[in-house]
Amino acid sequence: MNDTPLPAGPPRELTADEAAFVVPAADLAFGTTADVAIAPDWTGQERALAALELGLGVPHAGFNIYVSGLGGTQREQTLAALIAELTRTLPRPGDRVLVQNFQNRDRPRAFYLPAGQGRQLRRDVQELVDDLKRLLPETFRKETFEEEKEQLSERYGHEGEAIARALQQRATEKGFLVQFHPQGGIFFIPLRKDGQPMEPEEFQKLSEAEQNELRQKERELARDLKTMLRRQQALGRRLGREVKEVERRVAGEVIGPLMDEITQRYQNPEVLQYLTDVREHMLDNLDAFREQQQPPPPFPFAGMLAAGPADSFVDYEVNVLVDNSAITAAPVIVESSPAYKNLFGAVERMVDPSGKLVTTFTRVKAGSLLRAHGGCVILNVMDVLSEPLVWRSLKRCLRSGELEIEAYDPFALFATTTLKPEPMRISTRVVLTGPAEWFQILYFLDEEFREIFKIRADFGFEVDGAPARLAFIAHIARIVRDEHLPEFRATAVARLLEFGARSVNDRRKLPSQWDELADVMREATFWCRKQGATEVDDAHVLRALEQRVFRLNRVEEKLRELIRDGVLLINVDGRRVGQVNGLAVANIGGYEFGRPSRVTVAVSMGAQGIINVEREAQLSGHTHDKGVFILSGYLRRVYAQDFPLSLTASIVFEQSYAGIDGDSASSTELYALLSSLSGIPLRQDLAVTGSVNQWGEVQPIGGINEKVEGFFATCRAVGLTGQQGVVMPVQNIDGLVLRSEVVDAIRANQFHLYPVRTIDEGLEVLTGVKAGAVGETGTVHHLVAQRLRALAEGLKQFGMPPPAASGTPAAAGPATPPSPPTPPK
Repeated sequence: MNDTPLPAGPPRELTADEAAFVVPAADLAFGTTADVAIAPDWTGQERALAALELGLGVPHAGFNIYVSGLGGTQREQTLAALIAELTRTLPRPGDRVLVQNFQNRDRPRAFYLPAGQGRQLRRDVQELVDDLKRLLPETFRKETFEEEKEQLSERYGHEGEAIARALQQRATEKGFLVQFHPQGGIFFIPLRKDGQPMEPEEFQKLSEAEQNELRQKERELARDLKTMLRRQQALGRRLGREVKEVERRVAGEVIGPLMDEITQRYQNPEVLQYLTDVREHMLDNLDAFREQQQPPPPFPFAGMLAAGPADSFVDYEVNVLVDNSAITAAPVIVESSPAYKNLFGAVERMVDPSGKLVTTFTRVKAGSLLRAHGGCVILNVMDVLSEPLVWRSLKRCLRSGELEIEAYDPFALFATTTLKPEPMRISTRVVLTGPAEWFQILYFLDEEFREIFKIRADFGFEVDGAPARLAFIAHIARIVRDEHLPEFRATAVARLLEFGARSVNDRRKLPSQWDELADVMREATFWCRKQGATEVDDAHVLRALEQRVFRLNRVEEKLRELIRDGVLLINVDGRRVGQVNGLAVANIGGYEFGRPSRVTVAVSMGAQGIINVEREAQLSGHTHDKGVFILSGYLRRVYAQDFPLSLTASIVFEQSYAGIDGDSASSTELYALLSSLSGIPLRQDLAVTGSVNQWGEVQPIGGINEKVEGFFATCRAVGLTGQQGVVMPVQNIDGLVLRSEVVDAIRANQFHLYPVRTIDEGLEVLTGVKAGAVGETGTVHHLVAQRLRALAEGLKQFGMPPPAASGTPAAAGPATPPSPPTPPK
């Protein structure tokens, strides 16, 4: 095992040019954004584009797409524009129509027709009905039709009269007179011997035997009357059938040519069968085409309640659910509100004149899934999962490839309709957008998800290289054009490039998503117009960025005021043993800033190891605990190879009353620990950031710009001495995109940045003493080793205490630390 510390390179200081963000002049060789060529570009997103192209190109089921990594409020619209570009060569889908099912009215029939034919079919059937409303009454009024009906009536009238005469003759033979009452009744009146009707008084004077005889004859005549009436009713039915046959024949001569003209336009067998059914239904219901007056509404405003056709002609309506006659390519629909009705369609209800809830097939409405057939529909996964019953129904629809439109009302106590259209085959590609975390949750917790959404398109949030800068500049020009903003000068574009690099914490890269960039441009435009300028320059962009900070940094300024007034104890000059300035990043929602914190270490004889006071107080997160545990490993590796590591050392973030997490302060804590052990004071005019591993290598951290700027602002508030600065990981150099005032201070030698690779380099910057080796007299490591050996020997003289629970010096405190709220880094 190598027990010597890593060799330290010579500590150096960053120059202002190394800390500054510089845009190549060739990229800004234009006057304003009006001179920039605008072209759609997705530089750096090749993986996501390949995934989208595959998902949209494979026609088989299950190749739906989950898109992660897109940010901003307009991510669905941005994705829709991209997908529309990728699907521009796909064929245009057809129309969907819904018609009456004359065999089963509860199951309307659905047809799929070429684009434009849905509207044509509706127009053809409507024109047919309008023509028949005019032609059939005229036909029924023609003399030939009336003469044929009169001949039938006359023939059947003669037969009816013969039946009546036979009854009259039968009554006469039995001594009765048949009398027809004006209101429709038939009476049998007995006759006297002279043939005259018998009066009631005369009937009463007859003997009982004569009266009974007449009553018997009357009953026989009543039976004969019933027989006659049945014969006349049968005769009437025969007359009605023959009249209807005549009407069907005459109407068929009118309907036939009109229907034949329509059927010639369609080749779909389902449509042809539907038109045949329409013809038969019209011939069976010719009364609807007779001239009739509409009755008045049963109560005021009744007509306003029933929205839609109120007569029998509704059966001949054609409900065009999807009309694709106006589009030229596959549809791309963004469903921003994926409620059940909006996504799957609905069977709407209306109030009829009697106050009842009713519906017809004309009230069926298509949803996004049906309208996007042949293309794709874009949904936000959070919206889909939050809507009742949508997620399960969506999976069922995508598995089966069939869509059923149902009457949906999850809050209804009773079902009010049984109307359910036939299932419709769909080929709609569903694109879900959402966080990467939700993809992982659904993938592992929902077995059906991985079978239905086989494609994941993961968009990166940053791109690098010269092509990225050119694409970024082109997008700035596109925003200017699309939103009609004033032209941005090249200097303003340079500021926006700097803002973009800062947003991804790497001056070699730029963001691949531009929502925040667009907001900065809009704010810069505000300041440009407020000052009466016609073009946006760098001063306007800088003003927008400064105002962003000004609106949100009240807490930051208050903390600096507390440091300046000595309420928060931070030293920015002098030297102290076991004390160093650490740097953290605070996030107050939409704004991050760096703030210094004093880190102190107290060492004594003992066997408790390194005590993380934050952990003991339940203010430390798991990552911070890990960073403290690493310190014990570093001490064992470097110093405790030939003697036991025995000490008690407490590490504290002074005046920290909220939670803290992250390991970016582990090198800071180690510097303070080594200072306390060696007795060598550390510079207080320097702040330290960076994590460390057990080998003593300083590792990069996040928020480097905020941390450097936060300590610079603190030093400026207290008073710049020309010696202050920050010790930082060398790997974070490329992440420096500092504000101009910090760069100017570095250039003026008023502020300093010291990049280090190892703890040894940082020790030499902070102490001014050579780190050296354990066996090299006068070095930091030699003094630390001597102190640790003395603590071990002293502890031996007093006797070994009971070992710690975990058997390691860092085992003090609860075995499982609590999870504090998310703290500054």
